[in-house]
Amino acid sequence: EMRIEFVGPEIVVALVQHRQLLAGGTHPAIPAELCESAGKGAVEKRINTKLTDEARKNQCGFKSGTDTLEPGCDKKLKNLATVLIDAKKQLDQAGVKSYKFEVSGHTDSTGDAAKNKALSEKRAEVIVKELVARGVPRSEILAVGRGSEQRLVKPDDTEAKKAKNRRYEIQVRL
Repeated sequence: EMRIEFVGPEIVVALVQHRQLLAGGTHPAIPAELCESAGKGAVEKRINTKLTDEARKNQCGFKSGTDTLEPGCDKKLKNLATVLIDAKKQLDQAGVKSYKFEVSGHTDSTGDAAKNKALSEKRAEVIVKELVARGVPRSEILAVGRGSEQRLVKPDDTEAKKAKNRRYEIQVRL
């Protein structure tokens, strides 16, 4: 049995991506703990890519300056809940025991930074409550307010640019 003494994580990730690991996520020439770590990292990356895409496609608007959802979000929230439940199944199948889904709320740069941060957290919490109502376990999801700290568009000096920054994102944290 050949054994490799040092293997960089990128080699293990490549093996994972090319499905070269054996059942159970091992490879005869690579230490088991490295295979397990890289396998989880690949699952996390794949799930987060899907969550990012789906959150962008399923954005719900909020009434200006409030945490009140605009009408017409039910189908979008149902889609998001389905994606999270599917992600949970993938994590469970990969043997990942400890994880949280994080819903982060974001605002544009208009107004007071502290108020924006508080508003973004309230909006994220609204999304969390809606996802929990649609079957996502409350113990596996949390809300975080980011305010205007992580804008997609800088500067956000037009209404269209501001609208892109007012959003929520969903990621899994292992």
